[in-house]
Amino acid sequence: MKYNRILLKLSGEALMGDRQYGIDPVRLAGYAKEIKDVVDTGVQVAIVIGGGNIFRGVAGASNGMDRVQGDHMGMLATVINGLALQSACEDAGVPTRLQSAIHINEVAEPFIRRKAMRHLEKGRVVIFGGGTGNPYFTTDSAAVLRAIEIEADVILKGTRVDGIYTADPEKDKNATKFDFISFEDVLSKGLKVMDTTAFTLSQENELPIIVFDMNTSGNLLKLIKGEAIGTKVQL
Repeated sequence: MKYNRILLKLSGEALMGDRQYGIDPVRLAGYAKEIKDVVDTGVQVAIVIGGGNIFRGVAGASNGMDRVQGDHMGMLATVINGLALQSACEDAGVPTRLQSAIHINEVAEPFIRRKAMRHLEKGRVVIFGGGTGNPYFTTDSAAVLRAIEIEADVILKGTRVDGIYTADPEKDKNATKFDFISFEDVLSKGLKVMDTTAFTLSQENELPIIVFDMNTSGNLLKLIKGEAIGTKVQL
């Protein structure tokens, strides 16, 4: 296998499937199967998931809500999604632990780096909920931070498009896809991969990012095996 330990970043919106909000059980079960296929190869899997299918702090703030309160609500939404994904993974036969940056001891372990790494070494999937535990940081930042902390080999950002393009491929038919691109080129071209804080943190720690289509069955396993799926961002 190309990687020993990965951090998979999923958006909350991805869990909606064809719904307008909430969680689609079919999509959830599909993701759990994809994750199980990777775990079965012996690769260690950690996951950070967003909360946009339930609540987005930035959206709340734009409607007059206090930003800090809104971000805390968004963090709780990621815990809800984490619980759902944990349940789906365990239904698929994958031992899974949910760790939260916000202490909710009745439903999730607190985030403890050494404990998380021990779970991974034992073949358990670890889902990190609650973002970074601080307002004003996105789940992209949480994903990069956790990936660095657990010494992941790569961040795999699962999206609904198959990589990074010169423009939004859903709006511009002439947009062309990059197979590889440097951190500097992403920034200079103003391409949206992650928020700037997360992206800079990844660059400074020389942690590669692969953006790929998570909704195409088998893509995650192909990536783990070293196939050229999506777009790789590297130094």
